[in-house]
Amino acid sequence: MALTGRCACRAITYRLRAKPLIVHACHCRDCQRITGSAFVINLWIERKFLEAAGPAPQSFTLQGGSGRRHDVFFCGACGTYLWSVYGGASDNFVFVRAGTLERPASVTPDVHIFTRSKLPWVVLPEGVPAFRSFYRLEQVWSAASLERLGRRPAATRPRAARG
Repeated sequence: MALTGRCACRAITYRLRAKPLIVHACHCRDCQRITGSAFVINLWIERKFLEAAGPAPQSFTLQGGSGRRHDVFFCGACGTYLWSVYGGASDNFVFVRAGTLERPASVTPDVHIFTRSKLPWVVLPEGVPAFRSFYRLEQVWSAASLERLGRRPAATRPRAARG
């Protein structure tokens, strides 16, 4: 099933041609501020799998809490934030806002991050990994997602030779 989405005024539409690598619920202050909400749900996916139609989104560069750049892409007509590129990740990846999906209920967070700044009334679901800051990808990502990223899962790495 391809995931599709759009901005509020329908000027920009998009389709994701692959499953997201992972779905984050980010509770950092930057995400709270930029969304005006308690957290954001981002679909981390390779840029090559994002197919957009309509006018090119506008962009703005912010400085994230880490000090690295955070490029946000939004509709120039209605201002809907559609996706981001984070300085900590390669420019080959985008983080699509789940709230812009035609069917946002079709994805659920695989992990909650930056919970150290989670609002106290937000209750995290049981059984979903949660981290006070970020995490090591190998701790959370599926083997298939690690392969797409060019990393072999720990279980398939050759063992060190013993002397």
